[in-house]
Amino acid sequence: MARTRNSSVRRMLGSVVMVVDSFAIFCATVAGAGFRVADPALVWGVGLTFTFLLLATPAILGKKGSYWFGSLLQLAVLLTGVWLPAMWFVGALCGCLWVWGMIAGTTIDRAKAVFEKAQMGQTETVEVFEVKEVK
Repeated sequence: MARTRNSSVRRMLGSVVMVVDSFAIFCATVAGAGFRVADPALVWGVGLTFTFLLLATPAILGKKGSYWFGSLLQLAVLLTGVWLPAMWFVGALCGCLWVWGMIAGTTIDRAKAVFEKAQMGQTETVEVFEVKEVK
């Protein structure tokens, strides 16, 4: 018998972005230690802690305040550009992916909920936008 589970697309997309961010931060940690942007022990300590936080965050996504915590981590990824300038670009890219994941995930989750209600015979009003061609 299959186990049912909350399959939120928002949570899934957020988790994927967090794992990609953790990989980027780990690579930045290696680069930062190699370029000696600070004391290597400090770089490794901060970098590995940050990597662990990014890897652990998907476990709490979906709980109250977890998406705000994820957003703060995205901001922190962006701010690592202070020590390693290439991270301004990587952080901005990851931040854009996070925003896209939150918007697209929420939209898809809402559409899934409406579809599932329609399958069960329940009706719900859905707001539809019409695009009219301007002549």
